[in-house]
Amino acid sequence: MIKITMKERDSGQRLDKYLKKYLSKATSGFLYKMLRKKNITLNGTKATGSEILRPEDEITLFLSDETILKFGGIIPERDKDASQTGKSEEPSREEQKQERRCRQYAQAYEANKGIEIVFENEHILVADKPAGMLTQKASPEDLSLNEWFVGYLMATGKISREELHTFRPSVCNRLDRNTSGLVLCGKTLAGSQKISALLKERSLRKFYCLYVKGMITEESQIEGFLKKDRQANRVELCKEAKDEEGSYIKTVYKPLKNYRNMTLLEAELVTGKTHQIRIHLASIGHPVLGDYKYGHFEFNDRYKKKYGIDTQLLHASRLEFPKLEGEWEELSELVLTAGMPEIFRTLDEGER
Repeated sequence: MIKITMKERDSGQRLDKYLKKYLSKATSGFLYKMLRKKNITLNGTKATGSEILRPEDEITLFLSDETILKFGGIIPERDKDASQTGKSEEPSREEQKQERRCRQYAQAYEANKGIEIVFENEHILVADKPAGMLTQKASPEDLSLNEWFVGYLMATGKISREELHTFRPSVCNRLDRNTSGLVLCGKTLAGSQKISALLKERSLRKFYCLYVKGMITEESQIEGFLKKDRQANRVELCKEAKDEEGSYIKTVYKPLKNYRNMTLLEAELVTGKTHQIRIHLASIGHPVLGDYKYGHFEFNDRYKKKYGIDTQLLHASRLEFPKLEGEWEELSELVLTAGMPEIFRTLDEGER
């Protein structure tokens, strides 16, 4: 028998969904049978599985350690006793997998301790991602911002290895590898769900700073439809959706400063799609500086030779939260900013 006390990060989900994460190899039929027979209880009483878990709720599993381990669960260190359970000293495949993940989390955190945390509370964290770092891993060996985030939570004692078994904190939005700036991360299930909802309803405003080719002197906006070519990792801009393909996109932009042959812009992503800013500005003849995928080769090459710029200069500089109430009041109308990267300041001084 083991007892699990709910923490804030796991609350807000149905009991049956939590159990399916905890005993990931068990069938739904097995879990519901255990609930019916009161071999799994909630706060000491029979449960159906549809209950919404709250902090401090207590789940009791009247199951043998062998059964729990068989179905992918874990036994808290204080309850482990190989001599009593007959469990081999050899770690299970799931435990080995978890150990590899935890090593990656620690490595990512140690290698990137300089990442700035712009904001943090009980539910969310906002980090300033450097250019050149993946937001989420693209291959098993990658150490992305996501690994750094979990590594940070583990290193500071804000989550344990055992808790990672049922809830794995994660980034909530993505930036391209070579785009720097603000990334939202969910520390709890409730935090992840809230940020996802704000992004979906487009009430959380996202602003970027970027240098573009040519002179822009007035604020304007661009709309269209985006069609993605996943194999080529490119997008195509269309004026209207074709054959039910294409996602609606809208970008609002305004000039911040003009130079001899380029402009520093602030762009707001009203929608948030892959390469949206890059393709939108390229479509009106003002491609992003350093963007060799959608941009102007000669323009990019000139600044590459002078400043070593070989990727798009795009920086997620500001987040503006909507008015919020209740437990989310701390985030109500909150404005978060990330300072300009060094290359932006170098360009500003060199091109005046």
